[in-house]
Amino acid sequence: MKSDPFTIKIYVPNGDPESVRIVELMNWTGKGIVFSRLEWSQISQREEFNQAGIYFLTGQKDEDDLPTLYIGQTDVLRERINKHKEEKDFWDRAIIFVSSNNSLNRGHITWLEYALLKQAKEVAQCLLDNYSSPKEPSLSESEKADTQSFLKQILQILPLVGLRALESPRSVTNPNTPSKLIPKSFTENDELDTVVVPAQKEGFEREFLGKSNWYAIRIAGGRLQQLKYIAAYQTQPISAITHYAPIESIEPYGEDGKYRVIFSNKAININPICFEDAISGSMQGSRYTSINRLLKAKKTF
Repeated sequence: MKSDPFTIKIYVPNGDPESVRIVELMNWTGKGIVFSRLEWSQISQREEFNQAGIYFLTGQKDEDDLPTLYIGQTDVLRERINKHKEEKDFWDRAIIFVSSNNSLNRGHITWLEYALLKQAKEVAQCLLDNYSSPKEPSLSESEKADTQSFLKQILQILPLVGLRALESPRSVTNPNTPSKLIPKSFTENDELDTVVVPAQKEGFEREFLGKSNWYAIRIAGGRLQQLKYIAAYQTQPISAITHYAPIESIEPYGEDGKYRVIFSNKAININPICFEDAISGSMQGSRYTSINRLLKAKKTF
């Protein structure tokens, strides 16, 4: 279904596009404010933080490729964010939404929190820091319609201010791979249509074999339309390419320019292509080859 066009207005009060941003849509009663953790003390006295609202805290934990996200609601934003600044270390950026006419009540913001958490869990593009989920609150038919409209506007704005964790992943490419895993005959075509990824035992067995997918891979934009196959190089002690699979689709994974590759068939085992005389540790990142070269290879270089 085609989305409706809309106009967004972003006001930058400090003149720095990487700093505080105030976001509004035409014909919408809401307002969003985007700011960093370091800027909180400077902007916390703004009138909007006296209001009830919905908020997002986002950052990274450890080395995971998915962002960590906390979604909350409160009657007074300033008090809650002050508390989170003291108690939650992971977040470095926050986004809040209020009503410009101060019309959001406890029922509205609780419903928004419920719906946003439900959306985040369904799309599975973040690590939620929330440890409990609210039940859907009871709203009148008209209130629910209005709150659903408010939710729609929030979801439209979030990707435009750099938070994609509530978007459903959309494939960036769907290769037309052959119906059979192994080509009937080899050709001289050396198109780099295969990505070879290093894989440790646990992840290889759980994801590559068990779930027929692999993530999180950095893939250059110019390669996305070329790739039709993925192969796994199992790290030590095996040190060999042992399996490959045709690619059904490639979709973004997280917010750091990485991708998830989804297979169209279960991975198939091939004669191990050993990493014989290469320097130890050489196969630490992805490499590209052609399916013809891969299936004819005797060793990995």
